[in-house]
Amino acid sequence: MYTPEPFAEPSPRRIRVRLGGSLVADSSRALLLVQYGKSGLPTYYLPLEDVRPGALAGESTEGGQTRWTVTAGNKHAEAAAWTYPDPGGPTAALAGHITFSWRQLEWYEEDERVLVHARDPYKRVDTLRSSRRVQVYAGDTLIADSIRPLLLFETHLPTRYYLPFEDVRTELLEPSDTVTSCPYKGEARYWSVRAGNTFVRDAAWSYPAPIPENPKIKDLLAFFNERTDLVVDGERLEHPDTAWS
Repeated sequence: MYTPEPFAEPSPRRIRVRLGGSLVADSSRALLLVQYGKSGLPTYYLPLEDVRPGALAGESTEGGQTRWTVTAGNKHAEAAAWTYPDPGGPTAALAGHITFSWRQLEWYEEDERVLVHARDPYKRVDTLRSSRRVQVYAGDTLIADSIRPLLLFETHLPTRYYLPFEDVRTELLEPSDTVTSCPYKGEARYWSVRAGNTFVRDAAWSYPAPIPENPKIKDLLAFFNERTDLVVDGERLEHPDTAWS
Protein backbone atom coordinates (compact mmCIF):
# COMPACT_ATOMS: atom_id res chain seq x y z
CA MET A 1 0.00 0.00 0.00
CA TYR A 2 1.43 3.38 -1.06
CA THR A 3 2.22 5.78 1.78
CA PRO A 4 2.57 9.47 0.82
CA GLU A 5 5.51 11.49 2.07
CA PRO A 6 4.82 13.99 4.92
CA PHE A 7 3.89 17.55 3.95
CA ALA A 8 2.77 20.70 5.77
CA GLU A 9 0.09 23.22 4.87
CA PRO A 10 -1.71 26.14 6.56
CA SER A 11 -4.85 25.27 8.50
CA PRO A 12 -7.89 27.60 8.60
CA ARG A 13 -8.79 26.30 12.09
CA ARG A 14 -8.00 28.08 15.34
CA ILE A 15 -5.88 25.67 17.38
CA ARG A 16 -5.52 25.81 21.15
CA VAL A 17 -3.48 23.60 23.46
CA ARG A 18 -4.12 23.29 27.20
CA LEU A 19 -2.46 21.59 30.14
CA GLY A 20 -4.76 20.79 33.05
CA GLY A 21 -7.26 23.29 31.68
CA SER A 22 -4.71 26.13 31.48
CA LEU A 23 -3.99 27.64 28.08
CA VAL A 24 -0.51 26.88 26.73
CA ALA A 25 -0.80 27.97 23.09
CA ASP A 26 -3.41 29.69 20.93
CA SER A 27 -2.96 30.15 17.20
CA SER A 28 -4.90 31.00 14.06
CA ARG A 29 -1.71 30.44 12.05
CA ALA A 30 -1.20 26.74 12.68
CA LEU A 31 0.34 24.44 10.11
CA LEU A 32 -1.07 20.95 9.64
CA LEU A 33 1.57 18.27 9.20
CA VAL A 34 -0.01 15.46 7.21
CA GLN A 35 1.85 12.19 7.71
CA TYR A 36 1.01 8.50 7.52
CA GLY A 37 2.35 5.11 8.45
CA LYS A 38 5.73 4.98 10.16
CA SER A 39 6.15 8.75 9.75
CA GLY A 40 3.54 9.30 12.46
CA LEU A 41 0.05 10.72 12.75
CA PRO A 42 -1.28 14.09 11.54
CA THR A 43 -0.60 16.93 13.96
CA TYR A 44 -0.46 20.70 14.15
CA TYR A 45 2.64 22.88 14.43
CA LEU A 46 2.16 26.34 15.93
CA PRO A 47 4.42 29.40 15.62
CA LEU A 48 6.65 29.73 18.68
CA GLU A 49 5.30 33.28 19.13
CA ASP A 50 1.81 31.83 19.76
CA VAL A 51 2.97 29.90 22.82
CA ARG A 52 2.22 31.56 26.17
CA PRO A 53 5.25 33.17 27.84
CA GLY A 54 6.72 30.92 30.52
CA ALA A 55 5.00 27.78 29.21
CA LEU A 56 8.24 26.22 27.98
CA ALA A 57 11.14 25.23 30.23
CA GLY A 58 14.12 22.88 30.30
CA GLU A 59 15.15 23.29 26.67
CA SER A 60 17.34 20.52 25.20
CA THR A 61 18.44 19.81 21.64
CA GLU A 62 19.49 16.50 20.11
CA GLY A 63 19.62 15.35 16.50
CA GLY A 64 18.30 18.67 15.23
CA GLN A 65 15.20 18.49 17.43
CA THR A 66 14.58 20.81 20.38
CA ARG A 67 12.35 19.66 23.26
CA TRP A 68 10.84 21.44 26.24
CA THR A 69 8.95 20.64 29.40
CA VAL A 70 5.52 22.30 29.35
CA THR A 71 4.37 24.09 32.50
CA ALA A 72 1.01 25.66 33.32
CA GLY A 73 -0.07 26.52 36.85
CA ASN A 74 1.22 23.70 39.03
CA LYS A 75 1.19 21.19 36.15
CA HIS A 76 4.30 19.95 34.35
CA ALA A 77 4.56 17.72 31.27
CA GLU A 78 8.12 16.58 30.60
CA ALA A 79 9.43 16.60 27.02
CA ALA A 80 5.88 17.37 25.87
CA ALA A 81 6.79 20.03 23.27
CA TRP A 82 9.22 19.76 20.37
CA THR A 83 10.27 21.08 16.99
CA TYR A 84 10.42 19.20 13.70
CA PRO A 85 13.96 17.89 13.14
CA ASP A 86 15.73 19.54 10.19
CA PRO A 87 12.69 20.82 8.26
CA GLY A 88 13.18 21.06 4.52
CA GLY A 89 11.44 20.41 1.22
CA PRO A 90 7.69 19.88 1.79
CA THR A 91 8.18 20.43 5.55
CA ALA A 92 10.35 23.57 5.30
CA ALA A 93 7.50 25.75 6.60
CA LEU A 94 7.74 24.00 10.00
CA ALA A 95 10.90 25.93 10.86
CA GLY A 96 10.14 28.22 13.82
CA HIS A 97 7.11 26.13 14.77
CA ILE A 98 6.41 23.80 17.66
CA THR A 99 4.09 20.90 18.38
CA PHE A 100 2.89 19.25 21.59
CA SER A 101 2.16 15.78 22.93
CA TRP A 102 -1.41 14.64 22.27
CA ARG A 103 -1.15 12.19 25.16
CA GLN A 104 -0.04 14.70 27.79
CA LEU A 105 -1.92 17.85 26.71
CA GLU A 106 -5.41 18.72 25.49
CA TRP A 107 -5.94 19.93 21.92
CA TYR A 108 -8.85 21.96 20.55
CA GLU A 109 -9.92 22.75 17.00
CA GLU A 110 -11.95 25.94 17.46
CA ASP A 111 -13.97 25.12 20.63
CA GLU A 112 -14.13 21.34 20.23
CA ARG A 113 -11.74 18.88 21.89
CA VAL A 114 -9.89 16.60 19.48
CA LEU A 115 -8.41 13.33 20.71
CA VAL A 116 -5.41 11.21 19.64
CA HIS A 117 -4.28 13.28 16.62
CA ALA A 118 -5.34 15.99 14.19
CA ARG A 119 -8.00 15.17 11.64
CA ASP A 120 -6.63 14.85 8.12
CA PRO A 121 -8.68 16.79 5.52
CA TYR A 122 -7.52 14.33 2.83
CA LYS A 123 -8.81 11.31 4.71
CA ARG A 124 -12.33 9.94 4.24
CA VAL A 125 -14.31 7.58 6.41
CA ASP A 126 -17.31 6.27 4.50
CA THR A 127 -19.83 3.66 5.66
CA LEU A 128 -22.03 1.68 3.29
CA ARG A 129 -24.66 -0.93 4.08
CA SER A 130 -24.14 -4.14 2.12
CA SER A 131 -25.63 -7.57 1.48
CA ARG A 132 -22.28 -9.35 1.14
CA ARG A 133 -21.91 -12.50 3.19
CA VAL A 134 -19.19 -11.98 5.79
CA GLN A 135 -17.91 -14.89 7.87
CA VAL A 136 -15.33 -14.65 10.62
CA TYR A 137 -13.22 -17.57 11.84
CA ALA A 138 -10.87 -18.01 14.78
CA GLY A 139 -8.88 -21.10 13.89
CA ASP A 140 -11.47 -23.54 12.53
CA THR A 141 -14.35 -22.06 14.54
CA LEU A 142 -16.97 -19.89 12.86
CA ILE A 143 -17.40 -16.80 15.04
CA ALA A 144 -19.77 -14.71 12.93
CA ASP A 145 -21.89 -15.10 9.81
CA SER A 146 -23.79 -12.12 8.41
CA ILE A 147 -25.45 -10.95 5.20
CA ARG A 148 -26.08 -7.44 6.53
CA PRO A 149 -22.65 -5.95 7.20
CA LEU A 150 -21.83 -2.27 7.30
CA LEU A 151 -18.62 -1.68 5.33
CA LEU A 152 -16.34 1.06 6.58
CA PHE A 153 -13.87 2.49 4.06
CA GLU A 154 -11.09 4.57 5.60
CA THR A 155 -8.29 6.10 3.55
CA HIS A 156 -5.03 4.09 3.71
CA LEU A 157 -6.60 1.34 5.87
CA PRO A 158 -8.20 -2.03 5.06
CA THR A 159 -11.96 -2.22 4.64
CA ARG A 160 -13.61 -3.00 7.98
CA TYR A 161 -16.76 -5.09 8.20
CA TYR A 162 -19.11 -4.07 11.02
CA LEU A 163 -21.63 -6.78 11.93
CA PRO A 164 -24.77 -6.87 14.08
CA PHE A 165 -24.20 -8.59 17.42
CA GLU A 166 -27.11 -10.89 16.56
CA ASP A 167 -24.98 -12.39 13.77
CA VAL A 168 -22.05 -13.12 16.11
CA ARG A 169 -21.60 -16.07 18.47
CA THR A 170 -21.37 -13.78 21.48
CA GLU A 171 -20.86 -16.72 23.87
CA LEU A 172 -17.34 -16.93 22.40
CA LEU A 173 -16.56 -13.29 23.21
CA GLU A 174 -14.82 -12.13 26.38
CA PRO A 175 -14.91 -8.42 27.32
CA SER A 176 -11.49 -6.77 27.28
CA ASP A 177 -10.19 -3.89 29.38
CA THR A 178 -8.78 -2.28 26.23
CA VAL A 179 -10.26 1.10 25.25
CA THR A 180 -9.00 3.25 22.39
CA SER A 181 -10.02 6.58 20.89
CA CYS A 182 -10.23 7.69 17.28
CA PRO A 183 -10.84 11.29 16.13
CA TYR A 184 -12.95 10.01 13.22
CA LYS A 185 -15.12 7.51 15.10
CA GLY A 186 -14.99 7.96 18.87
CA GLU A 187 -14.15 5.63 21.76
CA ALA A 188 -13.95 1.90 21.08
CA ARG A 189 -14.30 -1.03 23.48
CA TYR A 190 -12.82 -4.45 22.71
CA TRP A 191 -13.55 -8.15 22.96
CA SER A 192 -11.27 -11.17 22.86
CA VAL A 193 -12.32 -14.48 21.30
CA ARG A 194 -12.00 -17.86 22.99
CA ALA A 195 -12.98 -20.85 20.84
CA GLY A 196 -11.77 -24.19 22.14
CA ASN A 197 -7.98 -24.04 22.28
CA THR A 198 -7.89 -20.83 20.25
CA PHE A 199 -7.65 -17.50 22.07
CA VAL A 200 -7.36 -14.20 20.18
CA ARG A 201 -6.83 -11.17 22.39
CA ASP A 202 -8.66 -7.99 21.38
CA ALA A 203 -9.99 -9.63 18.24
CA ALA A 204 -12.96 -7.28 17.80
CA TRP A 205 -14.20 -3.82 18.73
CA SER A 206 -17.31 -1.68 18.70
CA TYR A 207 -18.33 1.93 19.25
CA PRO A 208 -21.19 2.19 21.79
CA ALA A 209 -21.33 5.99 21.37
CA PRO A 210 -19.60 7.05 18.13
CA ILE A 211 -19.11 10.71 17.25
CA PRO A 212 -22.06 12.37 15.42
CA GLU A 213 -20.23 12.22 12.07
CA ASN A 214 -20.28 8.38 12.10
CA PRO A 215 -23.60 7.28 13.60
CA LYS A 216 -24.11 4.09 11.58
CA ILE A 217 -21.36 2.11 13.33
CA LYS A 218 -23.10 2.38 16.72
CA ASP A 219 -23.34 -0.98 18.53
CA LEU A 220 -21.93 -3.00 15.62
CA LEU A 221 -18.94 -5.31 15.95
CA ALA A 222 -15.85 -5.37 13.71
CA PHE A 223 -13.13 -8.02 13.71
CA PHE A 224 -9.45 -7.48 12.99
CA ASN A 225 -8.61 -9.29 9.76
CA GLU A 226 -5.05 -9.07 11.04
CA ARG A 227 -5.95 -11.44 13.91
CA THR A 228 -8.90 -13.48 12.62
CA ASP A 229 -9.85 -14.95 9.24
CA LEU A 230 -12.49 -13.13 7.21
CA VAL A 231 -14.34 -14.76 4.34
CA VAL A 232 -16.35 -12.40 2.12
CA ASP A 233 -18.72 -13.92 -0.42
CA GLY A 234 -16.82 -17.20 -0.19
CA GLU A 235 -13.36 -15.67 -0.67
CA ARG A 236 -10.91 -15.74 2.20
CA LEU A 237 -9.23 -12.35 2.56
CA GLU A 238 -5.48 -11.96 2.98
CA HIS A 239 -4.22 -10.73 6.33
CA PRO A 240 -3.26 -7.04 5.88
CA ASP A 241 0.04 -5.72 7.21
CA THR A 242 -0.93 -2.84 9.50
CA ALA A 243 -0.11 -1.39 12.91
CA TRP A 244 -2.55 -3.93 14.38
CA SER A 245 -0.95 -7.01 12.81
